[in-house]
Amino acid sequence: MNSGAAAKRRKEHGERRPETFNFLGLTHICGTNPETGYFVIHRKTMGKRMAAKLKEIKATLRQRLHGSTADTIKWLQSTVRGYFQYHAIPGNEERLRAFRHDVLGLWMRQLRRRSQRSRWTWERFLERLGVLIPEVQILHPYPSVRFAATHPR
Repeated sequence: MNSGAAAKRRKEHGERRPETFNFLGLTHICGTNPETGYFVIHRKTMGKRMAAKLKEIKATLRQRLHGSTADTIKWLQSTVRGYFQYHAIPGNEERLRAFRHDVLGLWMRQLRRRSQRSRWTWERFLERLGVLIPEVQILHPYPSVRFAATHPR
């Protein structure tokens, strides 16, 4: 269905655009595909959930302040990979990049607190340790692709 026709009907009935809603840790936003003009639901990570996870990571990094860097790397890789495995859906790349950037920032601050004479700069940190944290990669296909694969017509 063309979203232009649907939008026109909603306007005739005096209705505004559909509201956003939160479900399964994602905010679902009604919109249109810019290429086709058809109705589409955009999904992105809920801000509250992302903030809560970052707060949890910050607290755990604080507990691991004097632990070995190798153990912290393993833990961070596992945590970020798990977060991406759930939230890596099409259209959510921006939030995933922000999450990864914030995790790296928290980790760098934690490393700099270990010494009064820290030599860590952001560039040096990204070059040496930032590459060890998984990059953003979309792992789940669009629902229409997933459905078409299991129910061919």
